[in-house]
Amino acid sequence: LVGSVLGMSNGANLVMTAFAGTGAIFLGMATLSSVIKRDLSAMGKWLFIGAILLLVAGIANFFIQSSALMMTLAVAAIGIFSAFILHDLKRVKDGLETNYISATLGVYLSIYNVFQALLALLGMGGGRDE
Repeated sequence: LVGSVLGMSNGANLVMTAFAGTGAIFLGMATLSSVIKRDLSAMGKWLFIGAILLLVAGIANFFIQSSALMMTLAVAAIGIFSAFILHDLKRVKDGLETNYISATLGVYLSIYNVFQALLALLGMGGGRDE
């Protein structure tokens, strides 16, 4: 994905925009996780269901080849994995997560998925081929 976006004439700008957007989302979710007082542990199962539905819709879109569905999936992935960042960071802050390796891996994968979805969305919407 990064290679195909970098192949566009404004590819470096799109990658840096996706990187900055991912950083802003992470900063916002980290700030929110330290400010919010509610217990978000029940949110985890709903996020997991959302991720499974995202996966099923992605597999269906592999056969349908709909660009509108692809953009919708990218926006949904940004929302779901941003909420995953919030959920994981809140669990670490509240002391509910004691295995910090799996917590770090979960946050990393959420950040990666947000970056990938942002880059796909920017590549579809704002890319100019050479």
